[in-house]
Amino acid sequence: MPLPPGRAGAAASSRRGPADPVRALMHRHRELCERAVDPLEIAAGLEAHGVTDRTAARFRHRDVFALAEELYARVPRAGDSAGPVPVRETPAHAGWIAYALLPGVACALTVAALELTTGRASLAVGLAGALVVAVTLALCLRHGPLRAAGRPAPAARLWVCWLLGYAVFGDGLLGELITGGPDGPWPMEATTLVALAAAPAPAAWCAHLLAVQARRKLAVSRGTEEFGASMRPLLLGVTGLFVGVLVCFQIAVAAVGAAGASGAVGSVTGDSGRAALAAGVALGALLFLARLLTVHGFPRPASAGLAAAAALQVTALCAVLAARLPGCGFLARPVERLVDAAGVAAVPAVACAVAALALLVHATAALSRTSAHAARTLAHAARTRTGTAGPEGPDGRDSPDGRHGPH
Repeated sequence: MPLPPGRAGAAASSRRGPADPVRALMHRHRELCERAVDPLEIAAGLEAHGVTDRTAARFRHRDVFALAEELYARVPRAGDSAGPVPVRETPAHAGWIAYALLPGVACALTVAALELTTGRASLAVGLAGALVVAVTLALCLRHGPLRAAGRPAPAARLWVCWLLGYAVFGDGLLGELITGGPDGPWPMEATTLVALAAAPAPAAWCAHLLAVQARRKLAVSRGTEEFGASMRPLLLGVTGLFVGVLVCFQIAVAAVGAAGASGAVGSVTGDSGRAALAAGVALGALLFLARLLTVHGFPRPASAGLAAAAALQVTALCAVLAARLPGCGFLARPVERLVDAAGVAAVPAVACAVAALALLVHATAALSRTSAHAARTLAHAARTRTGTAGPEGPDGRDSPDGRHGPH
């Protein structure tokens, strides 16, 4: 039977009163709901605070997305009274594409200059080229898909420098230590370094592809579990795509080094076999996964993975040195057996591969959450809806108010 008008109003007010469970959640996260530019931001914020689909069922909703849509509809936004703003098209990505190509171009020019110089001039060109590559790499990491909103872990740069330094000098040093040296300067191998200089371009494109697909899956997913199930194979596919491109780069650089073995290029980019190829690919995959985690708000696990690979390499060198002490020869046996089986490059290959696999497992779980993609998704939504640069600013930097979205 239809209720009288007075009782119908009382029933409606009871649903919006203290007995309404959504009202308590709305007051608890009012600031998040007022500043949200999209229901996806509220869903990511709720997930970051521990609200799951099972929790949403207690609020009489099928999933977190449905709960976020009601909160978005019931809480007025802070800028709703300002009126609509004309929409403008999102600018092209020519800026960050150019930044991503700069390290490879600078490295190629440096190698070409090394081929034309000798003696002290060659040393000066090498140092200047290394400095230019470092500067262009820093510019690449500050713009575009590889830019991290927050600061990375303080020790991450140290671990990256060690890994890159070992890629150049580590194999030669380990070979000298095993044979009883070093008795003088040991050889260097820059094939991996040259290939990694060209890797920022495919890395940026893969990170951009992951962000675009994440936005699309956020738009069509109806639950956090559905979103996670669709993101895991996407992350594995993007990582596999980058590894495949990096393998091609390594083979191309080794082929160029073999073709110019009689010139300066051959001395810079020599071929060290399959173990060296595996070591370079493993190092590139490790750096890519670490940067991907840092970009999406997980700098500590990224730094831990880099530190683990560096620790394994340091342990191998120290074990060979410690084996020279009386009665400690057994310490170097694992390293010596690995070197006898696959060469000195097998040590960094195993170290970086183990760390990269650990980061891949962690990234598969961490990047399958909606909160990991909230900041970039909301920045894209802000640019699309308002025609402004959104929380990241027109050049990809942080906005003055420091908003990064929930992580």
